[in-house]
Amino acid sequence: MPGVVAFGAYVPYYRLQRSAIGAVLGEGGGKGSRAVASYDEDATSMGVEAARLLRRSRPEAPAPQRVYFATASPPYLDKTNANVIHAALDLDPGALTVDMMGGVRSGVGALLTAAEAPVPTLAVLSDLRSGRPGGADERDGGDGAAAFLFGSGGGSAPVLAEVIGFSSATDEFMDRWRVPGSDTSKVWEERFGEHVYGPLADAAFADALKQCSLAPTDVDHLIAAGLHGRAVKRFAGSCGVRPEALAGDRAAEIGNAGVAQPGIVLADVLERAAPGQTIALAVLADGATVIVLRTTEALAAWRSSRTVAAQIAAGRDDLRYATFLSWRGQLTKEPPRRPDPDPVAAPPSHRSNHYKFGFVGSRCEACSTVHLPPVRVCIGCGTADRMVDAPMAETGAKVATYTIDRLAFSPSPPVVAAVVDFDGGGRFKCQMTDVDPQAVAIGDRLEMTFRRLITANGVHNYFWKARPAFAVPTTPQEG
Repeated sequence: MPGVVAFGAYVPYYRLQRSAIGAVLGEGGGKGSRAVASYDEDATSMGVEAARLLRRSRPEAPAPQRVYFATASPPYLDKTNANVIHAALDLDPGALTVDMMGGVRSGVGALLTAAEAPVPTLAVLSDLRSGRPGGADERDGGDGAAAFLFGSGGGSAPVLAEVIGFSSATDEFMDRWRVPGSDTSKVWEERFGEHVYGPLADAAFADALKQCSLAPTDVDHLIAAGLHGRAVKRFAGSCGVRPEALAGDRAAEIGNAGVAQPGIVLADVLERAAPGQTIALAVLADGATVIVLRTTEALAAWRSSRTVAAQIAAGRDDLRYATFLSWRGQLTKEPPRRPDPDPVAAPPSHRSNHYKFGFVGSRCEACSTVHLPPVRVCIGCGTADRMVDAPMAETGAKVATYTIDRLAFSPSPPVVAAVVDFDGGGRFKCQMTDVDPQAVAIGDRLEMTFRRLITANGVHNYFWKARPAFAVPTTPQEG
């Protein structure tokens, strides 16, 4: 039976302590923290990172022939954002890419559509959540992404969790909405939403379990997700599953990532689940959808390249509230005295797609010198037109030298520029991100990450930066 053959979730590096909000505004805030996408991240770049983690965990998995990208915070309208994910993953041109965006429900829609596809299909869920300063959306929101590859399994990439049933209940009602051009959602009175969601969630859950010939007590892990906290809590407490089966939503540590929340929590549960267990994923958004999965024996051998728990523990939690507002465009700071950047031009960007998005260089067949960007004539031996592709996105590296530039244009100065030496050859000059400028040192281990360099005249310039290599913390970080 078709099911999940690989998965990955991405949690940004930065955390905003909710108490920092109250310290500035005198109200709001609360306990815990929320994950914050950096100034150079958006829903698309986080989706790329989630998909890269999926591929690292199972490089032998089949290449997706379809990509469905779900978000409520798309960087582009009219233009398909999933095409950037396709290019960054260096997928076959024949792969179909589609955006599913606007509503929070689009995430579970992408999962179900991918699960029913006749070919290997990648569902990417990503979102940035924000709101007015001091409001509940800002406080309780979070940023992140998740990616799931669905297929029939077999060979070296067996199914990890089968989809054994699903059901939906839909109704039209005003719970949460945002008009085009606005970055702030509006919410109707909470008791009304709770009143409507309750019967819908109960009906979808009962029907999904009936399809699988299961009782609520047969569920080993229940994931209840949605932006209406009261309705989600009410359903989880009254649906009849055993108390120990209630999966934590990680909201106290990273917030609620909207479209991506069901995917992040599902990835977290799969990383802890045992073979033969039943997982019920219930998403409350403009109705209710319940997906029932059963883990297989193959899950016992699965090892995530970077677990959700490890990313949560590794986060940096000293982000200033003013910096968060600046990154969100709600606080305009004086920029460096430099000309504004020009937008990237479409023709040269298209000509260099393989390098710009896929980060594929060239390697000389005669002397093995690696070139970034790719060239026709080798700088090592002078041989012409004897180059082969050299994918570098997953190659480890180290800092050869660096500089801290406090005058270069950046939405979040200073800029840390580094010369990077790759393992096995290749030298590259690039910006660093997710780094403390005072802590950089020659020889530091690095990894590449897909980011948004600048946005000028409405054009996003995506490329690659280096970041400190991920290290699993020895002790959990309190949040």
